Amino acid sequence: MSWFTWSARVLSGCLLFGLVASAAAQQSPAPPDFSSNLAGWVGMNGGGPSYELVPGMLGPVGDDPAHPFMANGGGRQPSFRIADLSNPNLMPWVKERMKTDIDEILAGKKSAFTAQSSCVPAGVPFFMGYGGPDPIVFLQTPKEVWMIWREDNQVRRVYLNVPHSANPKPSWYGESVGHYEGDTLVIDTIGMNDKTVVDIYRTPHSDKLHVTERWRLIDGGKAMEAVFTAEDPGAFYQPWSAKRRYRRIDQEPTEKICAENNTNLFDYHIPVAAKPDF
Repeated sequence: MSWFTWSARVLSGCLLFGLVASAAAQQSPAPPDFSSNLAGWVGMNGGGPSYELVPGMLGPVGDDPAHPFMANGGGRQPSFRIADLSNPNLMPWVKERMKTDIDEILAGKKSAFTAQSSCVPAGVPFFMGYGGPDPIVFLQTPKEVWMIWREDNQVRRVYLNVPHSANPKPSWYGESVGHYEGDTLVIDTIGMNDKTVVDIYRTPHSDKLHVTERWRLIDGGKAMEAVFTAEDPGAFYQPWSAKRRYRRIDQEPTEKICAENNTNLFDYHIPVAAKPDF
């Protein structure tokens, strides 16, 4: 082989490698930046941390028509959210527990406060109901994404491009693994305990709960949308889906501690240790 022939083949190979690398770079765009310029995300839909329906998909629990929800400041007597127990997707034990809860609320024996009021972790998917009045912020690294709700410094950790553990120990936020699909962060969460609820109606779930989420920027980066599906063969007959939209705000982070600002006006049932753990 002459030197000229060898040189031509090397040059051809380099050009081919460069074209392949360039094509690969074009097919693998940079992941979306959810956290630039101190961006935070506050829920857009009104009425508190509620979900929106996903067209064509089975939806979440909704309001009982006999007990419509009235928010504060609406010029009418405010009320708690009461679930529509005619929802055919709820298993009997779920309906029974919710009915007991609802009966006590309507009888004035208790208040229908959420995990947020009691300073306990929200769990998944109810974490998506947060983002108001204080925002959710994102910290993104090549190996992890942290989602932080500033109201009580609650943190979700999403581990990127790794499989689930064989047998994750049940926990408040479970085990979340994720990856980017173009402009979307896809998260898969399992291993949650059954101490949390899935929505503002205090709907319980089992430890078989499995949640998948898709987070992406919309409206030119001025807003964000999170669409999720909850599957729990121990509580729901079929998987159901919902979404939550957020608007972008830019603000310096502040520290707010939930238990520090609760008063005795209501009994929020904040957990109290029976004895010191030291």
